[in-house]
Amino acid sequence: MKVEIDGHSGFCFGVVNAIRKAEQELEKGELYCIGDIVHNNLEVERLKQKGLCTIDHEAFACLRDCRVLFRAHGEPPFSYETARRNGVEVIDASCPVVLNLQKMIRKAYEEVQERGGQVVIYGKRGHAEVIGLVGQTNGEAIVIEQEEDVQQIDFSRPVVVFSQTTKSLEGFRKMAGLLKARGGELVVVHDTICRKVANRIPQLREFAGLHDVILFVSSEKSSNGKQLFAVCQSVNPRTYFVQGASDVTSDLLKNAGSVGISGATSTPRWIMEEIKKKIEQQ
Repeated sequence: MKVEIDGHSGFCFGVVNAIRKAEQELEKGELYCIGDIVHNNLEVERLKQKGLCTIDHEAFACLRDCRVLFRAHGEPPFSYETARRNGVEVIDASCPVVLNLQKMIRKAYEEVQERGGQVVIYGKRGHAEVIGLVGQTNGEAIVIEQEEDVQQIDFSRPVVVFSQTTKSLEGFRKMAGLLKARGGELVVVHDTICRKVANRIPQLREFAGLHDVILFVSSEKSSNGKQLFAVCQSVNPRTYFVQGASDVTSDLLKNAGSVGISGATSTPRWIMEEIKKKIEQQ
């Protein structure tokens, strides 16, 4: 049986950087992280064994004189203010793409305020990155994900639109078209989709068609994983969602001459390697 790992799958640059920083800082001693460093339970557990302590914002507000890692998703301004006030050393692993987007949104918010306008973010409400983006607008940005969310926007006033970096390019273009149709020249759209993530879709479609069976590796927490799994399954009906080697059974691989292993931007390479090894040893 031929077994191939998708060369385009696995951690994006932002996650690679965050994991590397965490491992380096853990060598120096105790380290906290606000939220899961990556949306993958097995990787979170691996780093927990090395001493990384995952906390929420409420626990973070109570910390004093320690070190806290800000993950790739980015943090809102109040997190930096809290750290400064409480003597917390910030290990900033925010993705450069996300940091740049935060600056763009903060500038747009300051400018559009003077004209009574609104900042709109196409993204998943409550997602870590989106919380950081909304924080650039003092919590005033309007978050939209579905068509019905558009009713929150006042199209008689200026509208500046951005996107969460990991959303689907196709979905963003559809939403942007809808907003332009409603607001005309009052709507200004900024395409802020990360191409590293967006380009995965055509690559994944091609990979999915090359194999009899596709094992898509991701945590159920990963919205990117769910999105890419659906893309894969649309091309190859024998696509199975697995979280690790323990999920791979002989039934999934029945009558398969070739197996492709792919994963989300939050899926570590070592998990895909474990799955490949298990298949080859059967």
